[in-house]
Order: sequence, then structure tokens, then C-alpha cells
Amino acid sequence: MHIVLISTPIGFLGSGKGGGVELTLNSLVSGLLSLGHSVEVIAPRNSKLYKSNEKAKLHFVEGEDQISWQHQNYNSPVTIPDNSLLAGMLEKGLDIAKKADVLLNMSYDWLPIWMTLNVEIPIAHIISMGSESSVISNLISKVYAKYPDNFAFHSKIQADDYPFIKKPTIIGNGFKLDNYTFQDRVKGPLAWVGRVAPEKGLEDAVYVANELGEKLNVWGVIEDASYASKIEQLFPKGTIDWMGFLSTDELQKELGKCRVLLNTPKWNEAYGNVIVEALACGVPVIAYKRGGPSEIIQHGQTGYLADPDDKKNLLFYVEIIEKIKRRNCREWVEKNASTDIFANKVVNWLNKVIN
Repeated sequence: MHIVLISTPIGFLGSGKGGGVELTLNSLVSGLLSLGHSVEVIAPRNSKLYKSNEKAKLHFVEGEDQISWQHQNYNSPVTIPDNSLLAGMLEKGLDIAKKADVLLNMSYDWLPIWMTLNVEIPIAHIISMGSESSVISNLISKVYAKYPDNFAFHSKIQADDYPFIKKPTIIGNGFKLDNYTFQDRVKGPLAWVGRVAPEKGLEDAVYVANELGEKLNVWGVIEDASYASKIEQLFPKGTIDWMGFLSTDELQKELGKCRVLLNTPKWNEAYGNVIVEALACGVPVIAYKRGGPSEIIQHGQTGYLADPDDKKNLLFYVEIIEKIKRRNCREWVEKNASTDIFANKVVNWLNKVIN
């Protein structure tokens, strides 16, 4: 199969701005290549794929980034800036896809979904968020009525945000396990990984660290500096150890040294890539029981699911985290979230889209 992928229009691949989509794209490309498929990727200028994905052809497009729908009002109108990066990526993708089997869109935005109704080239969409926009949800409903096979979701809970989709295609996600080293360390610091922005709920994890008299290691792009500063002011100086944004290789080495990952989103995450990354390193995870993480974490086996927004419940589970066998964490990823497992699910879905 010859597949053309459109990346996220929110930052170049490797910048960290694209969040989990960056990791998902690289994992998918890796899996598709290993299965013998031909892959081309349309991405913003300066993007880089993993070295192991060099067989995929990378096409660069310049233009102005889109604003993430996470940072807009649910009823905001669609805006397409002058010199739109998204429009340029879609235009190039459609041109290249004339000689391909399918165009696979990985951006959560209006234009590629709308184009599904207006071109003969099959366009498939991996939806990376829950319903974050009224106008996009309404458009998905319209396109779904004509092309019900053209949408896939990472988790059942995420798909439930779109009630008009009766039989959602669930593809999960995949991770190249060679990139993650299992570390069997019962002792170690507390970890938190993600974009530093209000919807990620970092303050709840800092609360836990402060109650225990420990530091919290925080990895990720500081997307909202005022939010980060506000959290710092709420707790004693030094409670947060800002570790910055690291590549997957660097992150997994440091994350594997931690005894637990705290995951504290205030919204329904579509999946929870960082949770699986931690599990792959043998690190158990404590997360709020909402969104994709509640489908990933096996309560009492690979971590714990705390009552949503209950910081004391988080703290309780941290205090008993040593009950979790770290080998269970790694084994769950091997059986459920490898790149080959993920790529096979995607290929089976794309065959439905094409046919």
C-alpha cells in the first residue's frame, strides 16, 4: 500500500508543539515500513522523522501554524490564516496522493475533513482529540453520513465524544519498543510528563510531591509560561524540577529511573501516549479515571486509577505504588501497543476506506 500522511500543522515534527501526534506519526510510519508499505509524509519545514524512518519520503511545507483547538472556545469559528501551513500541506498531500492509495490526515482541523467531500482521492482521518470544536464535530457528522469508514479513534471513550458514530473504529496507538529500556527500579523520584498547560493539571501532581516532601520531575514544553509561574508560586521553591523537553531516547532513560508517573489531565485525553511510554520503561502510572488513560491502565496491575480531580486519592495510591510489579507494565505494552500491532490495525482500517 502507498500511503501519504499529513502531519499536524501545529509546529514541526520534533518541536514538541504537536504533542502526542508527533509520537503517533513516527510510530505509525515505523510500523507501516516494517510491514512493507510505502510511506510519504507531508510536514512543516524543519520537521525530522526518527532515524529508523529514513525510508519514508519527507516533504516540507512552509506557512503559518494553526492555533490548536485545545486553546479555542468550543464555539469558535474556523480560521485559516494567510499563507496557511495546513492549506499548503493539504494541497501538496492531495497532489502526491494522486499516485498513492490513500491520504491519511493526522491533523484535527476543519479543512482536511471538509475536503473529503470534495475530492475523489480517499482521505482517512485519525481523530486525535475528543470533541473540542462544535464546527468540526458537526462536519465530522456530515462526512460520516457519507463515508462512515473514514474516521478512526484512539480509544472507545474518545469516540464516545461523537455520539453520532455508532460503530467507531478503534486503533489504539503503537510504540517502537526498541526505543524504551525496561528499568526495574522500585525506588526513584516522582515524574510528570506533558505540555505545561492548564488542561494538563500539573498543579495536582505538584500537590502530591509537596505533601510527601519530595521534588517532582517535570518533562515537557512549557506552553503556558504564566500558568507555570502561577504553579511555582503556589508551592515551596524547588518543589518542581523543570527538566525541559527531551527526545524520546533521552526521555525514556530518565523516566525509567522514576518510581511512578503521575498523569493529571483536567479533560478527556484521547489516548495517553506518555502513559504507555512510562509503562514500556517499567514505570507504573497513577492517573485520573477519565479519558483514554482509563482504558490503558490496568488498576492494581500496571498502576492505579484515581477519582477525577481527587488529589488526596492520588496521594494514597503513590504511597502504595511499590505493590505494582514493574514487569507487568512492560508486558502490557508488548501485548497491546507495539508499532506492528498498531500498524496492522491501521492497515486493516485503511483497506476499508479504500474499498
